[in-house]
Amino acid sequence: MNTTPAQGVELAKAVAEGKKGVDDSVQFIVCPPFTHLSEVVKVTRGTGVAVGAQNCATEAKGAYTGEISAEMIASLGVEYVLLGHSERREYYGETSETLNKKMVQAYTNNLIPIYCIGEKLDEREAGRQNDVVRAQIEEVVYGLSPEQFEKLIIAYEPVWAIGTGKTATSDQAEEIHAYIREVLAKKFGQAAEKTVILYGGSANPGNAKDLFSKPNVDGGLIGGAALKADDFITIGKSF
Repeated sequence: MNTTPAQGVELAKAVAEGKKGVDDSVQFIVCPPFTHLSEVVKVTRGTGVAVGAQNCATEAKGAYTGEISAEMIASLGVEYVLLGHSERREYYGETSETLNKKMVQAYTNNLIPIYCIGEKLDEREAGRQNDVVRAQIEEVVYGLSPEQFEKLIIAYEPVWAIGTGKTATSDQAEEIHAYIREVLAKKFGQAAEKTVILYGGSANPGNAKDLFSKPNVDGGLIGGAALKADDFITIGKSF
């Protein structure tokens, strides 16, 4: 929940301009607030920068005051949607039941979900991180068809590393990303080898190259560092 619409458009323009200096193999997606989506889609069209929403409603339409449907989002030319971000889970009580409904809405409207999973600090300290991410995958991702799964992006975000300045080491990130791929493979077989798994815990220009050098870390879900176009572009160049 950052930037006004005008500021968000300028940020998106700067990212699109900076992308010209990054290898074409690096894909950029920006996920601004709902209020910015329409204009950001316009200014990024043709630049190679894709646009995603930060959330969508569980229902298709109806008397759900304040909600934004997947159909509304898709109609703007948006291609992606974040689902299950740790802040949505923690502050707004989103559960696997909630997220299964949102998955249905996303796929019905041809949005590609970026599904967020990850453990809290007490769960990490208790050594339960594998149990947590496995449950988050089994309860939602295992319900997808093989065709749906092929489009899915996973974002692992250690909740203890978001906004705290703490970051998982590259070895910690690789270890759990490899485990996530293993859990996906139990259901979807070799298709899991192609699944994009992003790291989302305080990645920044200083640690990005080390994190993304790991074979199972396919990219980043960038938070605070994406509010400065130069930092976001530098992270992209780290690939």
